[in-house]
Amino acid sequence: MSERNVQWVVKDPERENYYWPSEAMKKKAWVSDEKIYEEASKDPVSWWAKLAKEGITWFKEWDETYRWDPPFYQWFIGGKLNISYNAVDRHVKTWRRNKAAIIWEPESPDEPNRILTYYDLYREVNKFANVLKSLGVKKGDRVGIYMPMIPEVQIAMLACARIGAIHSVVFSAFSGKSLRDRMLDAEAKVLVTADGYYRRGKIINLKKNADEGIKGTPIEKVVVVKRLGNEVNMVEGRDYWWHELMEDAPLNCEPEVMDSEDPLFILYTSGTTGKPKGIEHHTGGYAVQAYWTSRWDFDLHDEDVFWCTADIGWITGHTYSCYGPLMNGATILVYEGAPDYPTPDRWWQIVEKYGVTIFYTAPTAIRMLMKLGDEWPKKHDLSSIRILGTVGEPINEEAWLWYFKVIGGGRCPIIDTWWQTETGATLINSLPGIGPFIPTVAGRPFPGTNFAILDEEGNKLGIGEGGYLVQMSPFAPGMLRTIYKDPERFKKQYWSVYGEKIYYTSDGAYIYDEMGNIRLTGRVDDVMKVAGHRLSTAEVENALTQHPAIVECAVVAAPHEIKGEVPIAFVTLKAGYKPSPDLENELKGTVTKIIGPTARPDRIIFVDDLPKTRSGKIMRRILKALARNQPIGDTTTLMNPESVEALKEKIGYREVQ
Repeated sequence: MSERNVQWVVKDPERENYYWPSEAMKKKAWVSDEKIYEEASKDPVSWWAKLAKEGITWFKEWDETYRWDPPFYQWFIGGKLNISYNAVDRHVKTWRRNKAAIIWEPESPDEPNRILTYYDLYREVNKFANVLKSLGVKKGDRVGIYMPMIPEVQIAMLACARIGAIHSVVFSAFSGKSLRDRMLDAEAKVLVTADGYYRRGKIINLKKNADEGIKGTPIEKVVVVKRLGNEVNMVEGRDYWWHELMEDAPLNCEPEVMDSEDPLFILYTSGTTGKPKGIEHHTGGYAVQAYWTSRWDFDLHDEDVFWCTADIGWITGHTYSCYGPLMNGATILVYEGAPDYPTPDRWWQIVEKYGVTIFYTAPTAIRMLMKLGDEWPKKHDLSSIRILGTVGEPINEEAWLWYFKVIGGGRCPIIDTWWQTETGATLINSLPGIGPFIPTVAGRPFPGTNFAILDEEGNKLGIGEGGYLVQMSPFAPGMLRTIYKDPERFKKQYWSVYGEKIYYTSDGAYIYDEMGNIRLTGRVDDVMKVAGHRLSTAEVENALTQHPAIVECAVVAAPHEIKGEVPIAFVTLKAGYKPSPDLENELKGTVTKIIGPTARPDRIIFVDDLPKTRSGKIMRRILKALARNQPIGDTTTLMNPESVEALKEKIGYREVQ
């Protein structure tokens, strides 16, 4: 039988919603014995030391594996390495030299693709590293990267890492103001950007945004990739074309010898104060965690084509569209455009075209594609897929089952990953060769990590008891080391709830079963207190989406005179369903039946569209502000700002003066 048609999972006849790896998957998987969890827990520090030696090439081995001075921690102290060397150099010394490293697919199907072998990538990285040096970039300098999904973004990241420069990637759909805030905080001296890119067939003038974003910043030089050839403003003495600088760049740049605890990159993420936090990740620990989670979580083999759909501007893009797979010598697919452009089956065309074997995306995208209808994926041969993954938020049961049945053909495990920008790489999920794969349940902590569910007083909770997800020492090697230039904020943000020895994730969770599988219930700032009962908005959303009329929903807490807070649900309907009082009562009844009367939404608001970021994430902050008649704040990062005006009218929003 062809591997493309192998059944990789089997359903458990004893448990209705449990799926397990088949014998074929166990045989293929890197790990298939669950004793690995017990083995790793006996001595996690030695466990990670073993993995570090096996997976990463070190120029010098470390003197001390782990050091903890609460709340700060370090890994592989005194070890010397270079992550760029691990991602390209060591592969060009093997048969992988002429293996495809990056397959790039442009948004327009009429434009030719690009394929870079590991040797191509090695040469481009070396040359651009020399370009950066020629512009005065030295070890420890910060370099801003504000680019679309083109291969030059991976080249730029790896080139920075090669010379010891700290890169800070900014999502290309962010505004110039967002770029400026981040470049000011990072004190970057060089920016790498592009003239523009396509989004749903429209030209986005990225250089114009970049020019606006660098005003008043320390940026001295700007390198511009000519992606489209659209007319842009080039300032003499400051702006340089990528291709012109690369023409004369030397072909060899020796990798800088980096200390394990040297910073690798800064990635900014939203903060409760409104000021983005510069999450700082360091070289050695991040390399180890990125390597092994890529290998084990996605059962990554040499013949695989790995497509992580995340933009490079997010941590998912950093770890699984650059460092992790490339350190493993894998082939990654990079797509420039929208998932449903120019036709709703664009993603499925790409999967079929390249024989994608591992497909990793977000629940928001899954729900959007589900809404478009089954006929689009059914037009294509998706039998090359053997592993599906989800990331970004808890996935509801209907979306999980659709993904499993329609995209995976009921054959493939779904690796439902929990992690954060702060954790650097995945930390909770089922492993493909071990399982189980349970709809809406992430799985067990990665071997060698130590998680618990605590109540408000810090007591450990048992099966089914909802509480707060925390991590205990030894903390995973890829975890953030600090917030850039703000160690006090680092302490307050992550180490104040339960003290300096326990990392507070800000996520709610509970242990699902006797195996220790964990179900995430969403951010605790999305937890409602209804008549004294703690309810997760994600739980209510999951219940609502089990009704056949709903394609997508978002639940927020609204103030209530008696109950304190009540759930308000914003829902979009599938074709063929129309808003009505009867349907509203049906939906409320569905929640009552699945969770209980306490969770029954106070209002159901039928909407045509929900406000979303350009990466497709529902902006619940705006919905919460609308429900509470609070200031809405910045909407510049929305993909569909017009949706906010429509919602104001529906909800009866009163402008805050």
